[in-house]
Amino acid sequence: MTVSRLGFGSWAVAGTGWRFGWGPTDDAESVATIRHAVESGVNWIDTAAVYGLGHAEEIVGKAVAGLPEADRPLLFTKAGLVWDDTDPQAPPRRCMRPASVRREVEDSLRRLGVERIDLYQVHWPDTGTPIATAGSAAGGVSPDATPLEEYWQVMADLKAEGKVRAIGLSNHSVEQLDAAERVAHVDAIQPPFSAVHRSAAPEIAWARAHGTGVIAYSPLVSGLLTGTFSADRVAALPADDWRRSHPDFTSGLAANLRVADALRPIAARHGASVAEVALAWVLAWPGITGAIVGARRPAQVDGWIGASALTLTPADLDEIAAAAARTGSGPVRP
Repeated sequence: MTVSRLGFGSWAVAGTGWRFGWGPTDDAESVATIRHAVESGVNWIDTAAVYGLGHAEEIVGKAVAGLPEADRPLLFTKAGLVWDDTDPQAPPRRCMRPASVRREVEDSLRRLGVERIDLYQVHWPDTGTPIATAGSAAGGVSPDATPLEEYWQVMADLKAEGKVRAIGLSNHSVEQLDAAERVAHVDAIQPPFSAVHRSAAPEIAWARAHGTGVIAYSPLVSGLLTGTFSADRVAALPADDWRRSHPDFTSGLAANLRVADALRPIAARHGASVAEVALAWVLAWPGITGAIVGARRPAQVDGWIGASALTLTPADLDEIAAAAARTGSGPVRP
């Protein structure tokens, strides 16, 4: 698959009524935003069954349904987080039992309205435990957890059967990637990676060495590196926006905003947005295939779409490295 450097992420258009929503959304506007991204050159969409408890996949399905086959973007989705329909506010649970995965893939195919998923990913390693906060899970592993070798074989079987075109792992360590590779080739990985969160650098290096694609998620730290956030804006987020209680937006907010501020003079020199500079930094990293970027309105897409054409200079990278060194962990320069 040949993919554009930027892909559309659908978590933010998943709607309300579940534990990790981003506040109210308008479905018609979400469809228009996805189509605008595709018209602007984005040729893949990343989603997950758990986003909106199926709603994001339905929105993506609506957005691509009317497009000519030649213009239809590639569709990437994920399995492994299951929820209780009777209690949508309960935290989803990590589960990769073979029967559950097979049920999930059929549900995703139906919601997306396609016969084959282009990239099917394991959202998190199976621990059998609930997600505690967005982007993490409760500690410990349940005795009911499915071994990685077992669930990765199921993913390989789905590929062999033609249900999916490629298979990937999200949020898995180098050791887990090694174990999976012994079962079947890891076509792609999806780690979090940004100028703030850089700890996935070893996984990216692993992928580069194994001929594995890398699509980075949260390259803008859920909006914090767009240059449009402030403490006042965080305080004004809707009550049901998961970001209100996340450490990136509470205890880490001041440090994260300082990184965004450091990108402003670089953006001014290039006639670009702060978001485009933040994304160009991620795309400059060796081994990165593309980055997932969300939007809820077409104008937001216009604010980051130019990143794939932006080349940062050595001086730019030095400035960003100096700012990044003051927060997070991991290497600060490509």
